[in-house]
Amino acid sequence: MEALLPKVRPVPAASERNAADVTALVVAHASVNAEYRHLVLHAPDPAPRAVAGQFFHLECPQTDRDKPFLRRPMSVYKADPRAGQVEFLYKVAGVGTRGLATLACGHTLRMLGPLGIGFSLARDWRGIVVLARGVGLATLAPLAEMAAARGIGVSAVLSARGPAQLMSVARFTQIGARVDTVFDSDGSSAPDNVEAIMRRLVDGGRADAFFTCGSNRLMLLLQRLGRELSVPGQVAMEQQMACGLGMCFCCVRNFKVANAVISRRVCWEGPVFDLDEALSW
Repeated sequence: MEALLPKVRPVPAASERNAADVTALVVAHASVNAEYRHLVLHAPDPAPRAVAGQFFHLECPQTDRDKPFLRRPMSVYKADPRAGQVEFLYKVAGVGTRGLATLACGHTLRMLGPLGIGFSLARDWRGIVVLARGVGLATLAPLAEMAAARGIGVSAVLSARGPAQLMSVARFTQIGARVDTVFDSDGSSAPDNVEAIMRRLVDGGRADAFFTCGSNRLMLLLQRLGRELSVPGQVAMEQQMACGLGMCFCCVRNFKVANAVISRRVCWEGPVFDLDEALSW
């Protein structure tokens, strides 16, 4: 089976990356549920040409309550070059995202990107499996669309605390993905059940590769299954970032390559990495 990523990936030089600091216009902003919001921005090139797995560094508004100093990294939920739009799905969790939540239609904000290395797909794959939870749903939805556009079948296992927290199902079903949902509320998200689903997908010939984001537990599960069943994979890592450009080394994480543990910057060498090399956080 063709490896999904070489063990030592060539990292594009700064001059080869297509990113810019631009001013974007808020064209839609609404709550998805009690925790998450959907932000749609109209932005000039190169922002709308972001690919699945890349991210932007967003400038968060200051409020009477909060004074965010640093920008916040945000995975691309959708990028549409024809409409000139970029979309984000985010959880209101702290100073920065509370500031973002105050944005209304007609407001503007600065955004740097697209940044990082996104997902890659092998030409001979017939089907992939995505396993996501929480904000990972935002990261993997555009990957599913990218795969479908290339004629690759998608099976999605979507995990949440309960039905009220589940998001993005329509994004997966609209591209013909097979969708399984699992919840904490009914116990179906237990590792044993998720593993059984994954094994059925592999046995059914639907898993040329695994993809995940949003849960350390799910990453470790896929990593173990991938090694046992010889299924390659990728994981999109989440990490706090200061600059988003690889200069501050704030987002360094450890990875195991061969018999050595090495450090990589999530913003520069990632945020997408070889699943087999990722270490637990």
